[in-house]
Amino acid sequence: MNDTTRKGRKALIVGGGIAGPVAAMALRRAGIGAVVYEAHAGGADNAGAFLTLASNGIDALRAIDAHRLALSEGFPAPRMAIQSGTGKHLGVVPNGGTLPDGTVSQTLKRADLYRTLRDEAVRRGVRIEYGKRLLDAQITPDGGVVARFEDGTEAEGDLLIGADGIHSRTRRIIDPSAPGARYIPVLNIGGYARDVRVQAGPGTFRMVFGRRAFFGYAVHPSGEVWWFANPPRADEPTSAELAATGTERWREMLMELFAQDATPAVDIIRATPGRLDGWATHDLPSVPTWHRGSMIVIGDAAHATSPSSGQGASMAVEDAVVLARCLRDLRDTGQALAAYERLRRGRVERIVAHGARTSNSKAAGPVGRVLRDLMLPVILKRVASGGSLAWMHDYHIDWDEKVTA
Repeated sequence: MNDTTRKGRKALIVGGGIAGPVAAMALRRAGIGAVVYEAHAGGADNAGAFLTLASNGIDALRAIDAHRLALSEGFPAPRMAIQSGTGKHLGVVPNGGTLPDGTVSQTLKRADLYRTLRDEAVRRGVRIEYGKRLLDAQITPDGGVVARFEDGTEAEGDLLIGADGIHSRTRRIIDPSAPGARYIPVLNIGGYARDVRVQAGPGTFRMVFGRRAFFGYAVHPSGEVWWFANPPRADEPTSAELAATGTERWREMLMELFAQDATPAVDIIRATPGRLDGWATHDLPSVPTWHRGSMIVIGDAAHATSPSSGQGASMAVEDAVVLARCLRDLRDTGQALAAYERLRRGRVERIVAHGARTSNSKAAGPVGRVLRDLMLPVILKRVASGGSLAWMHDYHIDWDEKVTA
């Protein structure tokens, strides 16, 4: 394995979040040059709050020797303790699996993961250009691709990889009739609380199926409480509506939603300084066309999952590494992209479906809540045994294994 690039073979990667920089590093290791084009002027470092990188995502990063980045920025959170809004204990389950060497899932700020991945990609020789929002792309007569950006510039390469997120422009270029994001009837909001005491130590996420909304929190090793809430919302709010909802309105709404629950949610929300912003939850269950000619979408651009799956970042990393292996071993780009889809589609669509079921359970009505709280202890006991989600967390990518058409 080396970081030299084959003369004349170059990938244009659209998107500098997670999948983009990882794909660039993996391609470089596979002997293929890559340039990352990021739409934001300085990177999307304010996107989202925090995320969990599951054990399978860390294992995929290990394939290109980049796993230490996540381990250095995050903190371990290998368990989830689940309860009802009445305080009833429903069960404890693993959060993300455990690798053979004992490595467990890591919780970290999305901005920190973005930054460290980009910095490492640059350190390894990858060029990242900012302020490059993709406008259009065309396949050239020789099978390459030309990308055109909103600032009037162009770039030429042998293939275009769209790692540009759930609202991907690349996806529409590949297939103008491609589906858009699907709204899941819960909102997301989160923050970091200080100077608040909770009965939870580092290493465990506390998840609460409250009477009116879902709440989760974990204690950072510093003592800071990282939390998120999922207020149910049947109709999808507009971006303008969400932007117009100020911090104090969010705070009042959340404290009202959790006022009757036997949890520290109200105290945590009250102790959270700074601005609060909410956003809608979306996924992308099935995109019929992932690639056309020398263009392909990966990560959220191809199969976004709701945050409830805990797999969004990990799937993006897996995608990037698997794609690099396919392009390394199959010189024909069409064969390589077809092999990639064959290796990935079934797995990622199963994860998206799992995440949607979990998110919808958070928005259950009164009868649904009763049935859910009766059934969850049985379901969670089966999950805790380690078998029911092994297919998700035990996924391993062997970098040295050859991909065949």
